[in-house]
Amino acid sequence: MSAADAVAVLVVLAVTLYAWSGFADYGAGFWDLTAGGHVRGVRVRSLIDAVITPVWEANHVWLVYLLVVTWTSFGAAFASIMSTLFIPLSLAALGIVLRGANFALRKDAAREGRRQAAGVLFGFGAVLTPFCFGAVLGGIITGRVPPGDAAGDELTSWWNPTSIMVGLLAVAMGAFLAAVYLIAEAHRRGLPGLREYFRRRALIAGAVAVLFGVGALVALHGDAPQMFDRFVTRGSVLLVLGLILLGVTFWMAARGAVRGLRLTALGGVAALVWSWGVAQYPYLLPFGLTIEDGSGAAVTQRWILAWFGVALITLVPALILLYVLDQRGELGEDPLTSLESAEPGDLRS
Repeated sequence: MSAADAVAVLVVLAVTLYAWSGFADYGAGFWDLTAGGHVRGVRVRSLIDAVITPVWEANHVWLVYLLVVTWTSFGAAFASIMSTLFIPLSLAALGIVLRGANFALRKDAAREGRRQAAGVLFGFGAVLTPFCFGAVLGGIITGRVPPGDAAGDELTSWWNPTSIMVGLLAVAMGAFLAAVYLIAEAHRRGLPGLREYFRRRALIAGAVAVLFGVGALVALHGDAPQMFDRFVTRGSVLLVLGLILLGVTFWMAARGAVRGLRLTALGGVAALVWSWGVAQYPYLLPFGLTIEDGSGAAVTQRWILAWFGVALITLVPALILLYVLDQRGELGEDPLTSLESAEPGDLRS
């Protein structure tokens, strides 16, 4: 394996970690948006706030990592993607801003109406961003991003059957992951009502994700038969493994099991992401730009790998500590900084 191939593996790893963390955050925003009115949805939103607040910014460090590594190591592919898919990428950035700003405003705005409006914008951003990221991936795997100086069509590159279905699949998978995480959190906090609430929604989101996944494969078969063939041949083992693990997660959720639920969900999502990586290898942009042709200087790739080793020693232990402290309930928001703490709606009420 060359240094460029190793960096490409790190890119796929970053996508996996972002799917596990960032997309689950977006999914929590989806459930926040659909929780109902202020009174009806207060307990659901309180749990979501309590779960997201300590870790929500850390969850998105992998997006920054993904952008920086791709830009540095595979500049030609990065430029083509940014030139062709600037519309969905700009919309995704808008969604990130809406989500982040309104997550804070919806708790600390002085007036109730403004808090509700901020909550809607928070949920809207949490749906817009994963859809656009999925549409970007759909444009890449269908070969609508040409390598070199020429940019692809600014609209059809991402607004096509495969991109739409992959975007919807990304939203559904984020909602499914979030519901699975929230089942475990509700169980840990002794909230059986909310555990059942999110159990039902995990089943619904899982079923919808299966439909969108099938739709994405059908659309891919029509848009890019060569990539479809690679998915069902080269990536078939990982694809089947992912479906099995997600099926086990669905079965466990249907039975009300909690132990091991998050692990099977994480394994299923990882297998699906890796099936894409295996199917697309060795191309950065199917089927015009390979990893070897699109990589930067060899010394750049080696430095990226070296700094990844530094990150393993520094960043990863810090993130693990953050998540461990969060699971132990040792992290939380200072009640003196939030107006919401002065209002009714305690988690256990």
